[in-house]
Amino acid sequence: MAVIKPFMAVRPKDELVKQVASLPYDVLSSDEAKHAVESNPYSFLHVGKAEIDTNDTSGNNIYKKASENLKYMIDTGILVKENKPCLYAYRLIRNGHVQTGIAACTSIDEYLNGTIKKHELTRTEKENERLKYIEYCSAQTGPIYLTYAPNENIKEITEKITQANPLYDFTSFGNVRHTVWKIDDVKTINELVKNFKHVKNLYIADGHHRNAAAAKYAIERRNYGDSDNEYNYCMSVLFPSDELEVLEYNRLVKDLNGLDTDSFFEKLSEKFYICPLNTDKPFHPLMPHQFGMFLDGKRYMLTAAEGTVPNDTIGGLDVSILQDCVFEPILGITDTRNDSRISFMGGVRSLEELEKKALTENYRLAFSLYPPEIKDIKEIADEGKTVPPKSTWFEPKLLSGLFVHIV
Repeated sequence: MAVIKPFMAVRPKDELVKQVASLPYDVLSSDEAKHAVESNPYSFLHVGKAEIDTNDTSGNNIYKKASENLKYMIDTGILVKENKPCLYAYRLIRNGHVQTGIAACTSIDEYLNGTIKKHELTRTEKENERLKYIEYCSAQTGPIYLTYAPNENIKEITEKITQANPLYDFTSFGNVRHTVWKIDDVKTINELVKNFKHVKNLYIADGHHRNAAAAKYAIERRNYGDSDNEYNYCMSVLFPSDELEVLEYNRLVKDLNGLDTDSFFEKLSEKFYICPLNTDKPFHPLMPHQFGMFLDGKRYMLTAAEGTVPNDTIGGLDVSILQDCVFEPILGITDTRNDSRISFMGGVRSLEELEKKALTENYRLAFSLYPPEIKDIKEIADEGKTVPPKSTWFEPKLLSGLFVHIV
């Protein structure tokens, strides 16, 4: 069963919500974040990307600055604390796509016992970075993006909640509309809690490192105090899986691994049908196992040949096909997490941007992919397996600063 719990959120003052709410820390570079806050002293980036406010980033100074900035935002009333535990309905609308989730706390124990399932590997250094943020701020500053199998009772309750006047309603980054309703009556809270108990599993869509860090923090704290405490829960937003939009994660590669163009095409043709394209627009794949390729300013369509796609949940993913049939055997890229020759671009960015990056930043190759399906991601998580790095891009992104969970 899935355990959810209301929490006493720290959240923006109503009239400042649009200025406070920011893109997640891992979506912007430090330079982009600095630019974003130049005319906005209220931005939550002062917490999530605290390096923008200090010249000394050695040791733990970034985390100390994040803690100072969070305290300042609370002390000055930019952020206010609820006077009782609440849940929230959180709706995002992007390009006509609508998804509505429930913001709540989820159980660390259910993360540890596998009720909350993951599909990505995490890196220890990134886990520890997120852990430091929690330790210094005594707070979880960004929600986990979770999904679950659609539940009619939860849908009906959510629809009823969203008929009322919202707490927040504003349009922000990327022309995404964000609407939040506060759920503070005990009856509705209890109904949601009860119905989520009938949800067998929750799945992490985005936030693997944040959830792992929250679990580490809880384990540390359990050695010092009462196990029934806020640190045993992780701030999350839960969406039904039939409302999620999953985008592709495209790739760029610096060189052909010492091959000339003819040799590269010869090796590529062993696994793919190659079709040159005489078009003035980038090619977006129309189906799984089809790829767009941009090489030296020219466009191609690749289609996996017979026998190329294994009958395997992970091996059959398009990111796996590229890795197993192109990147590793032909281009010599074995570690996509750390190889400096490869770069990634989320599908929310246009293919025109992908090609421009290839041309202006000296990448020989760019690949566009067909987006994976959420059912495949859930199947992999159910099997206890993990997808290759940079396999999924969920859009729209949850904003940071809308809710903070004090632990």
